[in-house]
Amino acid sequence: MSDSIRTPDVHINLNIRGMKPSATVAINERCNELIKQGREVFKLGLGQSPFPVPGVIVDELKSNAWQKDYLPVKGLRQLREAVADYHRRGEGCASTHEDVLIGPGSKELMFLLQLVYYGDIVIPTPAWVSYAPQARIIGRNVQFLPTEPAHDWLMTAQQLADHCADDPDRPRLVVLNYPSNPTGRTYSPEQLEEIAAVAKRHKLLILSDEIYGELHHEGKHVSISRYYPQGTIISSGLSKWCGAGGWRLGTFTFPRQLRWLQDAMASVASETYTSTSAPIQHAAVRAFKGGTEIERYLWRARRVLKQLGGWIAGNLEQAGIKTLAPQGAFYLFPDFGPLRERLRARGITRSNVLCDRLLEETGVAILPGDDFGRPRDELTARLAYVDFDGARAMSALESDENANVDDDFLFTHCPNVLNATKRICAWAAA
Repeated sequence: MSDSIRTPDVHINLNIRGMKPSATVAINERCNELIKQGREVFKLGLGQSPFPVPGVIVDELKSNAWQKDYLPVKGLRQLREAVADYHRRGEGCASTHEDVLIGPGSKELMFLLQLVYYGDIVIPTPAWVSYAPQARIIGRNVQFLPTEPAHDWLMTAQQLADHCADDPDRPRLVVLNYPSNPTGRTYSPEQLEEIAAVAKRHKLLILSDEIYGELHHEGKHVSISRYYPQGTIISSGLSKWCGAGGWRLGTFTFPRQLRWLQDAMASVASETYTSTSAPIQHAAVRAFKGGTEIERYLWRARRVLKQLGGWIAGNLEQAGIKTLAPQGAFYLFPDFGPLRERLRARGITRSNVLCDRLLEETGVAILPGDDFGRPRDELTARLAYVDFDGARAMSALESDENANVDDDFLFTHCPNVLNATKRICAWAAA
């Protein structure tokens, strides 16, 4: 009998051979397996919002559970109108429903964009784990722009200009994510304006990944689309600020000059996922319309995340682990580099070894910096401070909106994250 069917590697696309599952998905599955084995694990690997979906949006989903028809490929018109209005309110975008594309998660829309667009993909690092693998699957040329802690792990306008100087007219798609996954840092309006000037000069396409925009800790997120509306695609969705990662709904808002690109993506969507879940789209209308309930929800979430992130960063700094305090989202990017010699004596010289040893010896799960595009011998890591009961924390602030989100509040409502931080500090000092 022929055994040809048992040699699948021979037939796998060369862009995919050897590719591993997404690092964030893999660490979550590994943690769950360790927990099943009876191990104590602090899950600071997967970046999943700890907060519940706002009740008014859950109610809307319940009311629309009966919706069963295929919806238009570009999305439900009422939802596209709500998304366009959301960006008009927040950023002053001159967008209409015709400029919005709905997909089953922003991740899927990003994949379609890279599939349809023909230019290089430019990614500042550290960067979210899936940008580059998506480009690799499709066969796109990826250019990494390493950032520095001295610049808050953010790409500078000069850095982008220098990159474009050798081939000024080359088509490029620049992926800009802020507040950042994995660093929690974000750009100032002045920085965005400077980057926009470079992008305009070189006619760059910018994918502005603003999935964490509503989780800017001061509620002051600004989009680069204010300064470069003609070349910016805004990516958003429900997964982070709305706590609805499993609902899988993402949005792209295009400038009218890029209608050809939006239409091309919709054509591919029609041949792949067809349309996004009908009940989810109907419920999302309520999310993007906003209102008092949602503003209060966001206000509470931001308060908790700001204080918790600051507490962790301060304690890591005291332990000699260089850590910038987050300005948004729920991530930190600690650098164990100052402890390099001490860690070298324990056989730890790479970020993946650091994270493996930390998990095995303390039960704390974080991800190595090389998963986010950093050099392997750079002892950086991403910490997602999400292992706490967000519903309980929300409820405490709902019952007393004047309550102080202080150390006592954090120890009461976020004990796993605080205890995990203490374990990291003790482990690093050993």
